Amino acid sequence: MYKVLLVEDERIIREGLKTLIEKVTTGFCVAAEAEDGKEALLYLRTDMPDLIVTDIRMREVDGLAMIGKIREMYEELPIVIISGYGDFQYAQKALKHKVTDYLLKPIDRIELVGTLEKIRQSLERKKQSVAAEQSENQKEERHIIRKVKNYIQDHTDGDLRLQTLADFVHLNPIYLSQLFKTETGENVSDYVTRTRMKRAKQLLRETSLKIYDISRLVGYQSPKHFMIVFKKEVGMTPGGYRDGASEEQDL
Repeated sequence: MYKVLLVEDERIIREGLKTLIEKVTTGFCVAAEAEDGKEALLYLRTDMPDLIVTDIRMREVDGLAMIGKIREMYEELPIVIISGYGDFQYAQKALKHKVTDYLLKPIDRIELVGTLEKIRQSLERKKQSVAAEQSENQKEERHIIRKVKNYIQDHTDGDLRLQTLADFVHLNPIYLSQLFKTETGENVSDYVTRTRMKRAKQLLRETSLKIYDISRLVGYQSPKHFMIVFKKEVGMTPGGYRDGASEEQDL
């Protein structure tokens, strides 16, 4: 259901409009009511409706003044003016504020239904467009993360600092870090370490390279630092891991 903010200073008319909107039209509910423009603007500070239906002549802040302020905040928010004044000058001023429609009292039910149906269709198209854009953004974000992962896997011996990875995909480092965490549930640094340890275990199993050579091949210039990280991540020293792998092959 699309939320309507109904602005009308006469209670009986406001109740009648609410009944019309909710009983006669499709897809709308009156989420909030206001007696004048001032009250409506206060509501808009804390919540945003999908549509505003408002009278023109009201106390405190009238409809046109309110619409002018609303347009400063929400340029595309649909607004329908309902008024007992057939004054063409008012209509002209309303159109300058890009109101969706201008209806005269007493309300013609068919006209109201037609106006709100057009607005509903427009809101549906906008929702679909936003959903499609979000889907495309998600696809692009997943593509970026796959690209970063592939880069890490192909460059375990290189510079895999966050700044380097961010430069590779042309993103802000902080944004990349947040995006990677959101998409994978893992920090970039943890993924880099895990990938390097996976490569190190492979080299320990499949080659006879010295520990200090393997440390360089997985991005650690200090063999001592490599051994500390390896033991922390794997639970044993590189030498112990190699001995265990060798014993398994002999069985």
